[in-house]
Amino acid sequence: MTKRTPLIAGNWKMNKGTTAEATVLITEVRDKAANVSGVEIAVCPPFTVLHALKSVLGDNSPIALGAQDVYWKSAGAYTGQVSAEMLSDAGVSFVLIGHSERRGRFGVAEPDFTEGVLKYFGETDASVNRKTVAALASDLKPIVCVGETLNERENGDTDGVIRAQVEGALDGIFTAQIAQIVFAYEPVWAIGTGKTCSSDEADRVCGIIRATVSDLYDAETGGAVRILYGGSMKPDNASELLVQPNIDGGLIGGASLKASDFVSIAVAAASLPS
Repeated sequence: MTKRTPLIAGNWKMNKGTTAEATVLITEVRDKAANVSGVEIAVCPPFTVLHALKSVLGDNSPIALGAQDVYWKSAGAYTGQVSAEMLSDAGVSFVLIGHSERRGRFGVAEPDFTEGVLKYFGETDASVNRKTVAALASDLKPIVCVGETLNERENGDTDGVIRAQVEGALDGIFTAQIAQIVFAYEPVWAIGTGKTCSSDEADRVCGIIRATVSDLYDAETGGAVRILYGGSMKPDNASELLVQPNIDGGLIGGASLKASDFVSIAVAAASLPS
């Protein structure tokens, strides 16, 4: 079986966005993770602090920087967008693409998000694909997020939704490029809600992602791709999830905002049997 290095990636979302608070958190993470090996660690802070955190981490840090989104054009009249080239210049290695919140699919009810407002979060499978292609062209590693809503799960549509999102993300991408892509399964209903998929079910759906990649390419490629679980992974459930055969790490939300919790999850990943 292909050996896959675990990846623990922290998604800070719209938190820790001032230089002062971001610096405090990344310094704590860096210091607590200093002796952790056998696992990749990445943090995805707001755009505004990427340069500052790169200065704190330096050029040879084992902690990688990630961004929370990217635009597929390199330059032009695209107000408010950030290109892959800009992210590379800021020292970014990973980039989240297609997170459920970017798609306008929220786990926690947002009463003031009317249908018209939700159009602002207009990510689609087509835009996810364009962003993935652009990230690869700039040597960034896309973390492509896929997942179903509560309604889709209750209607028995989970498997079809996951397959369609994976297939859409990979349209036109060559076999040799897949090694640079990480998938993250984030059941939308378990993000920010405190709910978690059972470890068996999380592994089953991650297995669907792996099988879809295998079907699109080949079994070796599917066996090598890394797949993270991204639905409320915390120190107290990390080991149970990470030991599953199709789960290669975690996309960590709330727990990434506390250095001790985040590094504890990384330690759990590093402690997995080889």
